[in-house]
Amino acid sequence: MAERFGGWPGGTRGVPEISASELAQLLGTEQEPFLLDVREAEEVEAWAIPGVVHIPLGELPARHHEVPRDRPVVTICAAGGRSTAAAEWLRSVGVEAASLAGGMGAWGQVYDAVALERAGARVIQVRRRGKGCLSYLVGAGDRAFVIDPSLDTWVYEDLAAEEGWRISDVFDTHLHADHLSGARRLAEETGAVLHLNPADPFEFPFEPLADGQRFELPGGASLSVAAIHTPGHTEGSTLYLLGDQVVLTGDTLFVDGVGRPDLAERAEEFARNLHRSLQQRVLNLPEDALVLPAHYSEQVRVHPEQPVGATLAELRQRLEALGLPEDEFVAWAAARTTPRPPNYVRIVQANMGRLALAEDALRQLEAGPNRCAA
Repeated sequence: MAERFGGWPGGTRGVPEISASELAQLLGTEQEPFLLDVREAEEVEAWAIPGVVHIPLGELPARHHEVPRDRPVVTICAAGGRSTAAAEWLRSVGVEAASLAGGMGAWGQVYDAVALERAGARVIQVRRRGKGCLSYLVGAGDRAFVIDPSLDTWVYEDLAAEEGWRISDVFDTHLHADHLSGARRLAEETGAVLHLNPADPFEFPFEPLADGQRFELPGGASLSVAAIHTPGHTEGSTLYLLGDQVVLTGDTLFVDGVGRPDLAERAEEFARNLHRSLQQRVLNLPEDALVLPAHYSEQVRVHPEQPVGATLAELRQRLEALGLPEDEFVAWAAARTTPRPPNYVRIVQANMGRLALAEDALRQLEAGPNRCAA
């Protein structure tokens, strides 16, 4: 078998390494490698790349027969040490293996993007692969809007520059709890106007959104943005409707579930609000409207050239909860409540503008997957 990792740089001990961004480009394609996570069980349970096979490093000599010999193998750990040892050992017994450089820490910082055209405008979905976070640039002419940016604001500035856009307006769909928002930073760096829903308790200057407000793009584009408040996941949860063709649902509706009302406490009250929001503000949109959410779970398969999204018609068929009467929906959602992770409280405080920490400390808070869906 040809050595498909032969052109990749060697890390410690000369073992080939694959970067997190290179790995992201292979996932969901015919070239997808076998993913072997060699961390301990509790680490994998807390956070893992979708599709991994778990064999702890200490068990690998006894279980190496579970690793295929007919396809490349990428070994994974927290930071790259154990995965390098695993890849070295596997290569000694004839397995074509490479280590994920930087481990899960590097995976948490990987972005890729996919674009689609709607009504004369261009929508770019930015995927933060290790977090399952989705954000968006919507541009036409020489301007663009950014919705739900992560803290790595360079991603959006670089994409806008490639398209010849000036970022004029920045939005968040809600007060995020699972990751750090880059909306305020991006607005400051680009001179854009920051728009937020005042129903969430932000403690810094912004332009308050009003229900039904519209934001037009230049260049004759027919695609526009409308803010529609959808209380439920948080009190200020907001949708952005792009014409009648695309709806950016934030954490109100996902491709594999609905928002978790317990993340803002008062679970039963918020579940009732969420049901009404879904029925009255989302599900009355055209059946072919494309739902583009702010997150996706580990169960969602991501493909390089295909946005994470689904039409309302597809979601009606896929998600039983969308057809439940209000009381049944509330009982269903309340039964799935879990305590908010402690780091989520501090992330919320940081996103509110109440908590000031060094950036390394902030990024440590958001390590791991999102858990915003019910």
